[in-house]
This record gives sequence, structure tokens and C-alpha cells, in this order.
Amino acid sequence: MTKRGNGLGGTPVEIPRKGRPNTWGVRTPLHLNKATGKRGRYWIGREYKNKTEAERALRKWHNDHEAGKAPARSDMKLSAWLDKWMSNHRKEGTTMAGYETKIRLHIKPHIGDVKLCEVTDDTLDDLYRLLETQPCPSNQGKPLGAKSVRHVHNILSGALGAAVPKLIPSNPATTAHPPTARQIRAQENRYPTLDDDQTSRFLAAVWEPCGGRRCGPLHHCLRDAVLWTTIAVTGVRRSEALGMKWSLIRWDQCAIELEWVVVEEGNTFRLRRLTKDGDDNALIYVDQSLMNALKRQREYQQAEAERMGTGWNDHDLVFARDGHRLRKESRAGGAQDPEKVSARWRRLRTRLRLPEDFRIHDLRHSQVTNALEAGQNPVEVSANVRHHSPGYTMARYGHSRKDGARKLAANNASRVGLAKLV
Repeated sequence: MTKRGNGLGGTPVEIPRKGRPNTWGVRTPLHLNKATGKRGRYWIGREYKNKTEAERALRKWHNDHEAGKAPARSDMKLSAWLDKWMSNHRKEGTTMAGYETKIRLHIKPHIGDVKLCEVTDDTLDDLYRLLETQPCPSNQGKPLGAKSVRHVHNILSGALGAAVPKLIPSNPATTAHPPTARQIRAQENRYPTLDDDQTSRFLAAVWEPCGGRRCGPLHHCLRDAVLWTTIAVTGVRRSEALGMKWSLIRWDQCAIELEWVVVEEGNTFRLRRLTKDGDDNALIYVDQSLMNALKRQREYQQAEAERMGTGWNDHDLVFARDGHRLRKESRAGGAQDPEKVSARWRRLRTRLRLPEDFRIHDLRHSQVTNALEAGQNPVEVSANVRHHSPGYTMARYGHSRKDGARKLAANNASRVGLAKLV
């Protein structure tokens, strides 16, 4: 091997071993370690059978170093890097809360102690297969579904990609094997929906007063009637309904502008601006009958504000926290806790004998499905529920168009004369 200049090359050395044949080892030349920001050397290997193998390993390191592929030398563990990556990440609070949960429950306990530079695609594949098969305490003792494992993969891919090339030469997640889109679709739950007749009976039930001694048009028994009606007939998400503001309702146009949402972040919640896909022009058009229901909601809210006086802190919210069973230290008028809204929904679901797995979000599914079943323009349906494209709407809900599919089948059979043959 040709001798290199001072500081530019290493020299293989024979390493004495007691009780076994000698081996050869080689160190890197003095170079800048990107992980530490300092110049140094480290052993490439100490177990080569002969000098030729050691020289070959040194040449490979030189080639990788010049090409920027040589791994940085760092003892940082994956868990430490994930903490650093999270601290510098700039995403919405709800997204970060989801990342933190996945990292804490599904990544750190299994591979958090592995050195960052030693994480390989095999390491990640073993983690994915483990999550898919091992019972998970946070998932009611069942293994994670394919979609959740894919989310874990996406988090690791982003975190490991941010470490390239400073700490690792390449992202091992790019060659890993997370669950595929087909496997995710195969596990998707088919949630129940209400057809138009069932939705009509549902709305009639939520507008039925309790009949008590104090029952009247503004009694608290109907406090959520307008909320359930708004979600059922417009298809807005729970967070969007809770974030509606009076100043964004266009009464003369029968339109509602969606600019705010109430979202959960860990054990708390907050009001923030809308940022979901398809919301560049988050304006939905509604019927005059819903506008009349919203006027009823405003009357109820004004009566609550007058009754509470200084205990009412107005935030311009359509579905603000009212004074019903309000704690003494709390004030009404602000955003509602989404989890408490869901708890009231579960009580309503039990009272109306709806399926146990029927969620608030399934009112949205029902509205989109029924609109497509009725032959409405998919472009308008997609725009009103703020999907990012009509293609997504049709791919997600088009399979439910039974009447259209039957007409298509009958038309195809008629055109080819199938009825004449059989």
C-alpha cells in the first residue's frame, strides 16, 4: 500500500491476541467528525484476518469519506436523537402530541437504547413486525393496526432523515418494509352510516323536548340539538363545529366560513386556526332551515349570557360552553371540551339506540354517502366537506353508490343484449 502524507492515512497493525491467532486492525486518518465537530480518529476494525483485508477496509473508508458516505462516529442513542428532533420540530400542537405518544409508547421502549449510527433497516423491520404481533397495553391489549405501524414508520423516517448526513450517512427507513397501502386498506373499519330516513328520525329525536316542568324553547334539554343538526346536515367535523364563530356566518348568503377549530392536545384542548387539507377556501353553503336553527342557538346563547352576567366570557363562538352544570370557578362563553361533547354524544347514542360503534364523525360519513347516493355532483360534495380532491371523495365513498352501480350493470347488460341470451 502506498504511503500517504502525514494525517492522510492509517497503517494496518498486527494486534497480539492471547490464546488465538493474531489479527490485524486499522484506524482512520485524522479527520473532522461531523457528529462532534472535532478532529479525531477511530478504529475501523480490529478483527481482520490479514494485512490485505485491513488495507482493503481502509481504502473503502477513504472512498466513502470522499463521497460523503462514511458514517459519523457518535454514541448518541436513538431516544436522545428523537428528543432533539422533537424539540426542533415545527408542526401543529395536535401533530406533535400524536408524535410524542407514538415515540413514548412504541419506539423508545423497544429500540430507544440502540445507537443512532447502528439503526438499520433490519432494526426497523423487527420493530414493525413486533408492533404488529405483540399485544399493546395502550390498544386494549391488541397489537397495533397496519395504519398505526405505518404512522410509526413515518415518524422514524422523518427523524432519521433529519440526521443525514451529519450523524448517519443514509436514512435506513427508505429501505425498511412498513405495512403497505393494501394492508392498511384491508384492515380499515367499515363504520355504520344513517340513510336519509334514519337521519330524519335522528334529527326529530334530538329536537324532542324533555317535557319537564321547566321545559321550554330555551331549556337545556335541547342545548346540543343545533350542534348535532349542524354536523348531520353539513358534514363538518366535530372540531370545525366547535370552532364556528358568529362573525363568520354570512346570513344573507346562507353560508358559513370555517376558519377556527377546537382541537385536543394531550389532556387539554385549545382554539386554533384551521389548517387541514382542502381548506384554502373553507366556505360551506347551507339551507335556510339550518340558518333558522342557528338563530335559535343565538337566542339560547343570549339568554345564557344574560342569566350569567359577569360569569359569561364571550369568545364569539356559536357552540360555546354554556352555564349548565358549570363549576363555580369556571366561566362560560369559551370553547367546549371536545371530550365532554363526545361523552354527551355517547349518552345520546345509547338513548336513541344507535350502534355502539357509531361515532360523531359517522354523521359526516352519512352525509357524504347519502349525497352521492342521491346522485349529487361529486365535485360539489367534495368541496362542501373540504376534501382535498373529488378523487379522494369518490375513492373513499364511491363504493357505497349501490343504485348507481346497479343502473350501470343493467345498462351494460342491455347494450350487449345479455337478456336475449339467457
